[in-house]
Amino acid sequence: MSEQTTAGQATTEQATAARRPPRPLRHVHRDPAAAPFIVIWEATRACPLACRHCRAEARPDRDPAELTTAEAAGLMRQITAFGRPAPLFVITGGDPFERPDLYELIAEARALGLSPAVSPSATPALTPRSLARVREAGASVISLSLDGASAAPHDAFRGFGGVFDRTLDAWRAARDAGLKVQVNTTVNRTNLTDLPGIARLVHEYGALLWSVFFLIPTGRGRALTSLTARETEDVLNFLYDVGRTVPVKATEAHHFRRVALQRHVLAERGADHERALGLGPLYRDLRERALDTGLIGAERTRRPPIDVNAGRGLVFVSHTGEVSPSGFLPLTAGNVREQPLTDIYRTSPLFTALRDTGRLTGRCGACEFRAVCGGSRSRAFAVTGDVLAEEPWCAYEPGSFPYPRELAGLL
Repeated sequence: MSEQTTAGQATTEQATAARRPPRPLRHVHRDPAAAPFIVIWEATRACPLACRHCRAEARPDRDPAELTTAEAAGLMRQITAFGRPAPLFVITGGDPFERPDLYELIAEARALGLSPAVSPSATPALTPRSLARVREAGASVISLSLDGASAAPHDAFRGFGGVFDRTLDAWRAARDAGLKVQVNTTVNRTNLTDLPGIARLVHEYGALLWSVFFLIPTGRGRALTSLTARETEDVLNFLYDVGRTVPVKATEAHHFRRVALQRHVLAERGADHERALGLGPLYRDLRERALDTGLIGAERTRRPPIDVNAGRGLVFVSHTGEVSPSGFLPLTAGNVREQPLTDIYRTSPLFTALRDTGRLTGRCGACEFRAVCGGSRSRAFAVTGDVLAEEPWCAYEPGSFPYPRELAGLL
């Protein structure tokens, strides 16, 4: 076969791919029972902030029982034992900058073939120099939290003044250092109407991803007022709308995948999604605000959500080595000081149960979307005490979507 023919075929294939509608979902190209897609390590619980939603209930001082530098390196070697491609590896906290060995740990991760990302808090330790050192050590991505479109709501949520401005300064400094920036926002009743403004900042400053967290009532988050299931539907559909302008990920709102499938089918059918999905006044308000700031109507390729869930592609390791399906799900399956992470992830009864969507109960168990959604196991446990119970923040009634035939080919 000639080079010209091969090149012509490649051009034809590229043109065909460009004409295909975007995929509504992404799937992990690896058996989630064999290896996680992402490993999140809580390097420390120490943090000088007092954020109102903090899962870790962070404290000012480090815990003497934290994994040592050598034990942390051992954890990273356990992660590499899952094979290639290596799972994504996130170093979080508390504030990872509270560990003086942070740069050494990043360099060790890189030397082992991992691609470490760091999730710091916006404290005085987050300086242009510290961010440059993170990049020099081998990290390529950091995440920053933004919970308001202006200083007042964000700083109130974080418990200290000046945090909003420090976050924007760190965002600029991270980009200057060559780091990609993920922006994390925790949806709560105090910042609902701020979401379009936050999305505008994400768009203007530029970010690898806008990860929108849906509150789990655990840790300090138990004191915050929850959204209703219908409000959650409105927010998820708003996020879908702005997904053409900013790359969006919904964290602990796994039914965003169901929304993506529904909206994809409704668009192909030319149906009114607002009427078909019964969206409410919050959705209309958020959409109008987004339209006013030019956040709807862009033509960038939408980032499809990926089918990862607690214990099914995701594993969390605490600062003391305890292994959980998620940082928001305080159930322990083992400890990396006593048992390899590979064994815990692959064989523990907790993890194997979470990967079996046939064991889900209530509406989740009856739902046609359960294999790609599964609901937030963390929220189900926090609200009901049953890790396999139905998702409390989902309003969908199984079997009610009006186009089941078109949907079947996508599930």
